[in-house]
Amino acid sequence: MQLKNVIESPCGLRFMLDELELQSGFARRWLLDSPMMTRDEEIVASYAELRRFADFVNQVDHIYINTLFHKLCGLKDIRTTIKNLKQSSVLDDIELFEVKHLAILSVDVRQLLAQHGMDGIVDIPALDRVIDILDPDGMKIATFYIYDSYCAQLKDLRVQMRQHPDQQDDLLLQASELEEGVRRDLSRQLAPFAESIEQAQLALARTDVGLAKAVQMRTMGLTFPVISPDGTSRYEAMFHPQVKSALAARGRAFQPVDVTFGMEPTLITGANMGGKTVVLKTLTLCQLLFQFGFGIPAASAQIAVKDEIYFCIGDEQSVEKGLSSFAAEMKNIDAVIKASRKNKKLMALIDEPARTTNPTEGAALVTALLSVLAGKDVSLVMTTHYDIEPGDARCLRVKGFENGTMDYRLVEVQDGEVPHEALNIAQSLGIDSEWINLARQRLEASPALEKNKH
Repeated sequence: MQLKNVIESPCGLRFMLDELELQSGFARRWLLDSPMMTRDEEIVASYAELRRFADFVNQVDHIYINTLFHKLCGLKDIRTTIKNLKQSSVLDDIELFEVKHLAILSVDVRQLLAQHGMDGIVDIPALDRVIDILDPDGMKIATFYIYDSYCAQLKDLRVQMRQHPDQQDDLLLQASELEEGVRRDLSRQLAPFAESIEQAQLALARTDVGLAKAVQMRTMGLTFPVISPDGTSRYEAMFHPQVKSALAARGRAFQPVDVTFGMEPTLITGANMGGKTVVLKTLTLCQLLFQFGFGIPAASAQIAVKDEIYFCIGDEQSVEKGLSSFAAEMKNIDAVIKASRKNKKLMALIDEPARTTNPTEGAALVTALLSVLAGKDVSLVMTTHYDIEPGDARCLRVKGFENGTMDYRLVEVQDGEVPHEALNIAQSLGIDSEWINLARQRLEASPALEKNKH
């Protein structure tokens, strides 16, 4: 799975990408094409590289970082040109310019990184010889022209063209033939460097992405995760960057939460507006950020590596497929069940399954789902608004409404009973008092109704 396949996940991954200060379109495409890491060693290597970028960003002057950013703005996608070079095609002037521009850029970035001992952070091939081929006069200017110094005969022809304008047509034809010969010779000289040129382009993209991730870590207060040694993921002061940003814009603070979950099913209950869905979105976001090598929005994070990640949330009605909300939800959860039988390490985050059906069948479906996935190699975290028997599931509950405010911290409880706080929350929102009071009277008159309230 590539990053571009999950960019539109409702967990908020798009926000993280949009907030990434990438300097080049090619680096963004390279990042979106990057595969999700599923092996411990590649994740460790990825974060070791990011840590060096983070140290670099935190130690050097911002003017120096801006200089690097300015250089990386010039990184272009020249994969077609490189492909033509590999196939021994004769490059035209634009393609030769692209190669020269990339070579000068790679040398400049190498030198800037080397000034702070960071030249080995990403292996950018030395392309000085490529510059020599395309810059015979040593001007180190990122433009290309068939210079006179490439061919003495061409130089003489150009002098004659200036001196004998009446012979322009004949002389121009001769010059064009000589220029094509120069292009052919330059392409032949550059062909052995095709692999190095390609590696340089990719290394510059990695540099752009690494710097952007490091800056994002500093700006958003993200942390470096460690790989869980026992399959249990642990987060301290976890937060959702997009929600935190939205709250800050309204002068409000995000309340971080601590979460721990392993291989036993974890059930999260709580009143509406209790933050259960935000917890699932944040856990999904953190897992994806982890396996694509980003900083993690938490004070500390110990995360288990998964082969596949499933996030089933809310109203997933599919107009294109002709599916109702319930049908689309059932299809998504069915995919989790089928995947759990394929000997892979899974993470499944399911938000209030069967919410759109009647309470009796909904509670039965949720209870059965816990049983089906229990004992599988699945880290299941599920929220619900149904009172159910949790079986072997670990139960967490949003602490809830206290002293007129909502406390979003998670506390461990012994059963899956949902707290009945809807009326208190509605009242705190300033909802019509007659409506709220009549509802309270019905609850007081009917304990059974209160017990089954959702």
